[in-house]
Amino acid sequence: MQAWQIERLGGASAFNDVPIPEVRAGSVLVRVEASALMSYLKDYAEGKLPVYDPPEGWFTPGGNAVGTVEAVGQDVWHVKPGVRVFISSHIVADERVDEPGQMLLGVTAPGPLAKPIQNDWRDGTLAEYVLVPKSIVTPVHDLCSYTPVQLATLARFAVPYGGLLRGRLAAGESLIVTGATGAYGGAAVLLALALGAGRVVAAGRNPAKLAEITKVAGSRVVPIVLSGDVETDAANLRTVANGGAHMAFDMVGNARDPNATLAALRALRRQGRMVLMGSMASPLPISYMEVMMKGLEIIGQFMYPPDVFLKLLTLVRNGQLDIRAIRTRAFPFMRLHDAAGAAATAGPLECIVVTPSS
Repeated sequence: MQAWQIERLGGASAFNDVPIPEVRAGSVLVRVEASALMSYLKDYAEGKLPVYDPPEGWFTPGGNAVGTVEAVGQDVWHVKPGVRVFISSHIVADERVDEPGQMLLGVTAPGPLAKPIQNDWRDGTLAEYVLVPKSIVTPVHDLCSYTPVQLATLARFAVPYGGLLRGRLAAGESLIVTGATGAYGGAAVLLALALGAGRVVAAGRNPAKLAEITKVAGSRVVPIVLSGDVETDAANLRTVANGGAHMAFDMVGNARDPNATLAALRALRRQGRMVLMGSMASPLPISYMEVMMKGLEIIGQFMYPPDVFLKLLTLVRNGQLDIRAIRTRAFPFMRLHDAAGAAATAGPLECIVVTPSS
């Protein structure tokens, strides 16, 4: 088969002929049909994101994908060859321990607990075939009207689903999404509506992108252009959230300052919750007294529960979530470099997908 490989982050990359992986116990071999690209794939491959810890030596990057099962190993009882599946990038050790190791397929192994897992599952989905643990494949049934490229957009919704679930978003509540103009922020707005949010405040600094989200999402979404001044932005957010939001969801990626996060925190009503799922290059100065007096919760969340794609597929089948609201642009595997560049500049409602050439 053919696969993209990276020598190391910041090193050489090549489109190589490599052996098709052999199935083993607990594994599923998938013929890849469409792989959704991370918005940061270009920076990742160029070594500009040193926080990530990839496999040593040549490896295939790429996380979430859609494909058809080619073969299964022993101890795989429900997933059968010929079934279309969604591949999650989030692998968690399936052992009954207090803190199981976890990693992102084809991306990183955060911490020493994750390294042995990464050694077993080195390669990601930017290949014609990928071997993955059975725990990260979800069968896709009764959605024949969607193409694999369209189904690949489910990857956009998985991360915000984990955060909205962890923050206990309830029907009718008001929600602030900071970073709403980013890759996952735009999906978070749409997903919050599907989960029953009464009002979603889409906050960001790009008026054109906010207008695009509002046009698609409808009247329950209110855009707020952030100025960068914490007090001004907090006051505006409180006003449009009818006096204070029940929950804030921070999806700002690689934030250079904490201002948007602090504004959303200060726009919460008493006993409000804030979920942090973005990233920040500077410290987050939090007022101890403010958090204590208002009874606020600040929750960090990494990724999503194992059954996330079952939940998302149910929302799609029920007509609650329209994944076609995320436009797709498909590139052949041979044009991965062009696709990675497009992913880096894609809008909040656009997903870049690569497909095998054969």
